[in-house]
Amino acid sequence: MLTVLVTVVVVVLAVAGAVSTMVRISREYQRLVLFRLGRALGAKGPGLVLINPIIDRVTWVDLRELYLEIPHQTAITKDNASISIDFIMFYKVFDPVMSVVAVRNFSGAALNIAATSLRSVVGDMSLDDVLSKREEMNSALRVKLDEVTERWGVKVTNVEVREINPPPGVQEAMTRQMSAERTRRAVVTESEGQKQAAITVAEGQKQAAVLAAEGQKQATVLGAEADRQAALLRAQGLASALEAITDTARALDSNTLLLQYLDTLKLMASSPATKILLPMELTNLLSGVRDMAEKNALAFIKNGSLPSVADAPNGAGA
Repeated sequence: MLTVLVTVVVVVLAVAGAVSTMVRISREYQRLVLFRLGRALGAKGPGLVLINPIIDRVTWVDLRELYLEIPHQTAITKDNASISIDFIMFYKVFDPVMSVVAVRNFSGAALNIAATSLRSVVGDMSLDDVLSKREEMNSALRVKLDEVTERWGVKVTNVEVREINPPPGVQEAMTRQMSAERTRRAVVTESEGQKQAAITVAEGQKQAAVLAAEGQKQATVLGAEADRQAALLRAQGLASALEAITDTARALDSNTLLLQYLDTLKLMASSPATKILLPMELTNLLSGVRDMAEKNALAFIKNGSLPSVADAPNGAGA
């Protein structure tokens, strides 16, 4: 009974071992390159893959995007400057069979191709271009590497230069240039600040001058308006006074005017001055005085002699 049990266990283990060697399970990002009797039958997977462990051999291939670090490589630029560059290459397998059949060790082959491609690209560029045009250098490296790796079933997706180390003399010159550039930028920034401050002050002075001119203009306008109103009021007062004087003069007769002339001449005669100015109308004045005297005399005579004259004829008749 024990012998039968041992036999069953051995058979089960043998079957399990045979099944484990016959079955492969590949993930979504994996492929199995199947070789049967040395001939490539293609890529299998993903999922469950059955193989013959006696005559079949498999190679695992990862389809995910991978990267390969290229260590520092020394290259000479177009202007004979020696620099050290390291970069990273990103790649992805698009043909699992070719990646296994066409190249034995992809990593080693990629390192050598990357080194030669780097020297070729850097040799066509000057030092300034290498330092300033990193994107162009990345693109050129990617194109050159992809031309080689494409026949291996591998696609170079991207190349990124990480560090560029120029010679010590060039580094010192770059440091001085960077310091001078920063000093220049500081001076430019300071001058721009002074310029903006001067512009701001000038704008403020301009606005103040404009406001002062506007205020002076308004004050001048208001003063002129006030003067005009005052002159108008004075003219109206003078016109009213003249009108009153005219009305009063119209109400006076010639005798009143003559009496006023006489009073004025009397005042002039009583003055201590040695010179007396007589108006041109003196002849008319004297004529008026004479006429008035004659009228008064006639009136007096007429009033005083009328009784005697009336009596005389009456007496003569008697």
